Amino acid sequence: MSATRNMFDLDGRTALITGGSRGLGLQMAEALGDYGARVFISARKSEDLDKARAHLAARGIAVDSFAADTGKEESIELLVNAALEKLGHVDILINNAGASWGAAAEDYPLEAWDKVFDLNLRGVFLLTQQIARRSMIPRKYGRIINIASIAGLRGNPPGAMKTIAYNTSKAALINFTRTLAGEWGAHGITVNALAPGFFPTRMSRGLIESMGVNALTAHAPLQRLGDDEDLKGATLLFASEAGKHITGQVLAVDGGVSAV
Repeated sequence: MSATRNMFDLDGRTALITGGSRGLGLQMAEALGDYGARVFISARKSEDLDKARAHLAARGIAVDSFAADTGKEESIELLVNAALEKLGHVDILINNAGASWGAAAEDYPLEAWDKVFDLNLRGVFLLTQQIARRSMIPRKYGRIINIASIAGLRGNPPGAMKTIAYNTSKAALINFTRTLAGEWGAHGITVNALAPGFFPTRMSRGLIESMGVNALTAHAPLQRLGDDEDLKGATLLFASEAGKHITGQVLAVDGGVSAV
């Protein structure tokens, strides 16, 4: 294997991926596992985790899982304990679990706002803090990848989605990424964010069905939705030695939507 190929090798590395039972989380688990990492996935539903674990194991990936709601503080501590017990330490943390809620801003329920922020931001902070404090900082090594969204880069045009809490939480996650990168670089930890565009996931299914694929891709230079492979390359870059001098960055994986 060439030296350049070796830069993406993850043999001996460990990874914790929230929201790892399906969609983008499962796609990223495949990528890290295929390149040699031992992965630990979490999600709220045990049955989804069972299916994902079987899928990953069939690919030859070493995988463990734990059911947890990362919007709840007590659940986060249990998840961290389980991950460290199984893995020993965490080299790569992917904060992927997230939620959205659609409603006009003037009618937006406070309960929905809190739910979105608890999962998309507060839970990310608490989990990242624990993993860093208990594993990455003592070992002077870590790769943190926060899954933001192109919705965090801008507002919604008139007549489009009404997702004020989601957009706001993802924008905050982007600045969380930058701020944390500045603080934790001294500990050998890189912190970056991926900002996916439209992918056909369970969370985006309703939007795709209501607006239509053509409408969502009309202004995309590549004129398509993301697929089951499109997040893998960027994930490997940020997780591996290939990205060791990259921190505090936000990479849009959106077919060019945010560029035009």
